[in-house]
Amino acid sequence: QVQLVESGGGLVQAGGSLRLSCAASERTLSSYAMGWFRQAPRKERAFVAAINPSGGSTVYGDSVKGRFTISRDNAKNTVSLQTNSLKPGDTAVYYCAAGLSYSKVKSDYDYWGQGTQVTVSS
Repeated sequence: QVQLVESGGGLVQAGGSLRLSCAASERTLSSYAMGWFRQAPRKERAFVAAINPSGGSTVYGDSVKGRFTISRDNAKNTVSLQTNSLKPGDTAVYYCAAGLSYSKVKSDYDYWGQGTQVTVSS
């Protein structure tokens, strides 16, 4: 069982930045692909970014390409999401997830954190 805890959310003005972190309990986190998803009110949970187990490959949702960067530190069992040039449309609860498949599909991820709220004001 992998436990994930997100942190780093908050309230920021449009154009600002936040760095979200996800700490994992699993010592073999390096075996898992990691993803970030987000869910805005009354919307489906949507893919944001994913990184493969080694950290050598990343993929992003179209709406965040060029603004967000996912990274991982397997030695520290952490995954981060650097969010820049934030827009009000980025407002959502952000979730990190772990799975055995490097994927954009939320059903491919087996373990989820509780989420961290990001609110971007205009």
